[in-house]
Amino acid sequence: MSDAQQGMLILTETAQAETLLRVALALTGVDDTLHLRALVTVAEDTSPSEYVTNAQYWRNLLDPFAQADTRIADDVRVFVDHQPMQALLQAQETDGIDLVLIQWAGPHERTGGLATDQLLARIPGDVVLLAGKDWATHGRVLLSLRGGPNLTLGTRIAKALSNNASITLFHAADKAVDVPELEIVMRADPTITRAVTAVTSIAEGIIRESNGHRAIVMGAGMRQPDASSTSPSPVVERVFDMTDLPIALVRARTPEALTFHAPYDVGMVEPPVSTRVDRWFAENTFDSREFADIASLVALKEKRGVTISLGLPALDEEETVENVIRTLKAALMDEFPLLDEIVLIDSNSTDNTVALAEACGIPTYRHPEILNAEVGTYRGKGEALWKSLHVLKGDIIAWVDTDITNIHPRFVYGLLGPLLKYPHLQFVKGFYQRPIQVGEKLQAYGGGRVTELVARPMLNLFYPELSGFIQPLSGEYAGRRAALEQIPFFTGYGVETGMLIDLIDRFGLDALAQVDLEVRVHHNQSLTGLSRMSFAILQVFISRLESRYGVQLLEAANRSMKLIVHDAERFALDIEAIGDIERPPMATLTTHREQQ
Repeated sequence: MSDAQQGMLILTETAQAETLLRVALALTGVDDTLHLRALVTVAEDTSPSEYVTNAQYWRNLLDPFAQADTRIADDVRVFVDHQPMQALLQAQETDGIDLVLIQWAGPHERTGGLATDQLLARIPGDVVLLAGKDWATHGRVLLSLRGGPNLTLGTRIAKALSNNASITLFHAADKAVDVPELEIVMRADPTITRAVTAVTSIAEGIIRESNGHRAIVMGAGMRQPDASSTSPSPVVERVFDMTDLPIALVRARTPEALTFHAPYDVGMVEPPVSTRVDRWFAENTFDSREFADIASLVALKEKRGVTISLGLPALDEEETVENVIRTLKAALMDEFPLLDEIVLIDSNSTDNTVALAEACGIPTYRHPEILNAEVGTYRGKGEALWKSLHVLKGDIIAWVDTDITNIHPRFVYGLLGPLLKYPHLQFVKGFYQRPIQVGEKLQAYGGGRVTELVARPMLNLFYPELSGFIQPLSGEYAGRRAALEQIPFFTGYGVETGMLIDLIDRFGLDALAQVDLEVRVHHNQSLTGLSRMSFAILQVFISRLESRYGVQLLEAANRSMKLIVHDAERFALDIEAIGDIERPPMATLTTHREQQ
């Protein structure tokens, strides 16, 4: 590549990853950028979600390469699917890429679920398919072409593979009268030291000439894909069968001399929702331990040129708020400057929450006072989060609850890591094990009751594309300001539900991710409190269903709830109005726009 071009190396198995990366880097100029992608092909009748550890393994394998060479983009992605190559193409990953190198399974097999002809036809840039082993050994290379369409690309690949050692040009002619003056090509590139033409027994001639060479580079013609065949041509198939040498099959995006068929689109059928969710689960589920090197995150933050804010919503959290602030500030501001600010967003606490936060040296705001003149105020965590967008300054914003008793920096760096490493991601949600307090003991499982009894069943029923989120109601998440300011916020318990639905509607599933934050211990709510939460969340679901399907339900619904009171002093029914107000996207507010 040259003139600051974009290249992509697509890997399908780990055995040759490092070797093929060296080949790709040999083709990468000082100002070029190389993107790394990995494909995990899911076995038939197996869910892609079973391959989440495979995706994590690939990221752990490839990420160090991106950190070690400035030419490698730090946007490593893994595609997990029954046909992961098709998934990659559907994501338009190859658009704008000048050169795509693919670890090739050979002409008899499908690579990432696609036949060789389909790979050559579907990818818009220059394509190089790499099959075999021993790519790291440099030496004489045989360049086999049937004319000039792939001459420049083929020569470039051959020179990179040979480390500028000599090249033999093998020309396959259809008949004797088609034999060209190959001396012209040799004079144009001194690296080509020998040229030979064959009219018959082309495959056998290639094998014969390959003796003493370290690799074979072959040009691929453009044919319309044949569903019954995986091979680009009988010659390629026979050469592949008759040699143990590495083979590079090249196809230039713009043929130079002869007119070939235009790239043929075999069609892209949208996979079922269940398959897309399983694939997303494997590809976009991270582990906080993947991002535990905070120094590297700081370097990546500086490279991206972004600022990061942490908002801490609070209401009467004097027992835990100080430890939360001091723990996160010490690790993520004082020791490593990952965070540019930590801000407490208080909802009119009546205890010492605000005083303790101020003593820790961080800014504090009472959310009813933010933007009050323009929009007034409501109670609720969602209202606090929405208004915090106006006072937080970062390009990336993370929110962490202040009632966590086992606070750890991973609750923040785990959320920020995917956003810093993968520019296509807009929002990251945390999940964790949630022990529940029973008397004086913690039970390992049992938290997240509203999640399992209300949120996830409703998502599976009406928003199955979000069914892969393990804890859609978790209070720890982060997103890009540009995305968060474009969506409305519900003021209360429904804020997380509305946020996920609106984000996927606007940005699509692939822009969302989740990260394992291990274990979260906090104060569990009473059953009555969970009932209130469920009632509010169900109303948000219904509100979004109204928008999606054009129906009216909430106007006729009862918006108050009968709560059962049963204690030593009273056994009765109380009625309480429960419902969230929908706040508009922050970007639509005049005061906020003027401040930006």
